Amino acid sequence: MTAVPAPDISIATFRSGAVAEIRIGDGSRRNALPGAAWARLARQVGELGACRSLRVLVIRGHGDTFCAGSDLTDWVDAEPGYVEESFAHMEEAFSAIEDCPVPVIAEIHGVAAGAGCQLALACDLRLMADSARIGMPIARLGILASPAFAARMVAVAGPSVARELLYTGRLVDARTAVALGLADHQVPAAQLTDRTGRLTAAIAEQPPAAIRAAKLAVGAVLGPQRTATAVNPRPAVARSHFGPAIAAFLGPSAAAAPDPPLAP
Repeated sequence: MTAVPAPDISIATFRSGAVAEIRIGDGSRRNALPGAAWARLARQVGELGACRSLRVLVIRGHGDTFCAGSDLTDWVDAEPGYVEESFAHMEEAFSAIEDCPVPVIAEIHGVAAGAGCQLALACDLRLMADSARIGMPIARLGILASPAFAARMVAVAGPSVARELLYTGRLVDARTAVALGLADHQVPAAQLTDRTGRLTAAIAEQPPAAIRAAKLAVGAVLGPQRTATAVNPRPAVARSHFGPAIAAFLGPSAAAAPDPPLAP
């Protein structure tokens, strides 16, 4: 195994490059990421996808949490342009995963919330620990769900589920996530990494050209939907509500806290 550390994201490559892993965060702040880290994630996914020897990519969080979304402290007193840029970097990361030529598997421990939920939904397959939760608790912060955010949820769970979860901000457990289509498998937490390894091995054993063609074929079906979401981009947040909501949500000492509340 070789490991290449980077701030907020680490990469470990296994099996002589056939299977790669991206590990989100460093275990603190529930692996919530600032805007620059989302940009790095996009670049690193692109670089791994360009490796012809790669057959499967696994994304998991560091420690016992997948990703609690964006680091809200990154937006305290931030200029509007910086916030919009952060959301653009998130979308670059999610699109890079969708465009990656090999299957991408999300291994979800703890929570996948907000941008962490979108990160999981951008992957081809999602395995959740039975103790994990997933959802989009963003409306209360004045964050405006983009068409791309909604499209990922609609693609796997349908419009009714997407509406309810976006309207209420409810996080669902692994059993419910599988029933709704948000996740593919519910696995006992202690067995999750082993189950992920068996799935990646099964994929890696297939002819690489066939697996890449299969991902391209599914992507072609979803392509018109993704293209439609790129038309008429909208603001990322409701200005009158966003700043005060972030400040109230974080509280006066949140910047120093190791584990902030669940972020979008």
